[in-house]
Amino acid sequence: MSDLNEVIRHLKEFRDDRDWKVFHDSKNLASAKAIEAAELNELFLWKTIKESEQVDPNRIKEELADVLAYSLLICRLKY
Repeated sequence: MSDLNEVIRHLKEFRDDRDWKVFHDSKNLASAKAIEAAELNELFLWKTIKESEQVDPNRIKEELADVLAYSLLICRLKY
């Protein structure tokens, strides 16, 4: 099994443990991905370039992980 398939398996396990599968359709996953991307952008909102470089890297990683997770789940719906 590829590493990517293993990651997706864990994502689905996480989802299923919370009974979220009912909400994981194309529309909702795309909306969630867009919201998480907006949260990433919000970390940099109204900051100068210098201030942007001081944003907590862990917060950036958290938001990027959410964007990636929803992207992978969307891909696995139909493809």
